[in-house]
Amino acid sequence: MIIESLLPLGKLDPGLREPDTPLDVRRFAEMARTAEEVGLGAVLVEETKDDPFQLLGLGATTTSEIQLGTSVAMAFPRSPTTTALSAWTLSKISSGRFMLGLGSQVRAHIERRYGVPWHPPAPWMRDYINAVRAVWDCWQSESALEFESEHYNLNLMVPLFNPGPIEYPEIPIHLAAIGPNMCAVAGEVADGVRLHPVCTPRFIDEMVMPNLTRGAKRVGRPLADVEVCMKPLIGTAADTAKLGKVVDSVRARVAFYLSTPSYRRTFQLHGWEDIAEQASVLSRQKRWDELPDLVDDEMLHTVATIGTFDDIADKLNERYAGRVDRLEFSIPVQTPDDAHQLRHILSNLA
Repeated sequence: MIIESLLPLGKLDPGLREPDTPLDVRRFAEMARTAEEVGLGAVLVEETKDDPFQLLGLGATTTSEIQLGTSVAMAFPRSPTTTALSAWTLSKISSGRFMLGLGSQVRAHIERRYGVPWHPPAPWMRDYINAVRAVWDCWQSESALEFESEHYNLNLMVPLFNPGPIEYPEIPIHLAAIGPNMCAVAGEVADGVRLHPVCTPRFIDEMVMPNLTRGAKRVGRPLADVEVCMKPLIGTAADTAKLGKVVDSVRARVAFYLSTPSYRRTFQLHGWEDIAEQASVLSRQKRWDELPDLVDDEMLHTVATIGTFDDIADKLNERYAGRVDRLEFSIPVQTPDDAHQLRHILSNLA
């Protein structure tokens, strides 16, 4: 299993950087180097408050072995050619260590934040990924650009805008997915699927894998060609006293996901649909402080992995070993002792 990190290397727990602790972009190159030094397999950047492509360019300059990837960049607001160029440049800078993680975003954000017309996302994403690859093939093989689909018609590439072949043209594309149709598209056209934190082991077994298989069968490819990548919701700390404060934050994050219709499939599978409806009502009424009260300990420990540094690796192995190929995990690294602790945890992850 490859262990990845969503930088920075944790504040309260991996993947739970609070809004009041934004990423210091001026330190990103340093943090990427630290991630490589402690033995992580990849550094990932999400597209929330900063441009992930620019940050990964910085990280590529201070590292030599660790993989670098977007987790995830928004596909639909960008043209496929624009995304293809950003990935092409990063593959050159990193000597082939870049992974392109793409996500679709929900309709309200596509229309009202990005100002882009909405289309059903699964067939749109299939066309998008195939269009990106067509542009790459045009550049690498120095052939004409010819791609036509429902959503894109690309047939113009003049020498001025053609970067030409590169040494590492095989750029993996990972696709964020949770619904059945997007999981099937990932199985059909992506090199990896990036699962949302609410995807419990049961959800992976009963919902994700059957639909990945369905998509792979469409094109006759082996399912093993698709890496399963997981960003678990994790609460961890050095001891039980510190863990208690982390648990409150994790419970609040579960409550947020509980209130979001896009993530309801997991909660429905576990029999919590009525509670999810209550959470949505509270969310619409902006009664944010009441949401965590809906998340009891059973729900918390089903959706999230909670444990001290001493036992978090065993708990993650129990949930995800044999299910996922890549796992996001990190803890704060501010001293040599912190780095030693992270190396120890990583050595115990399957």
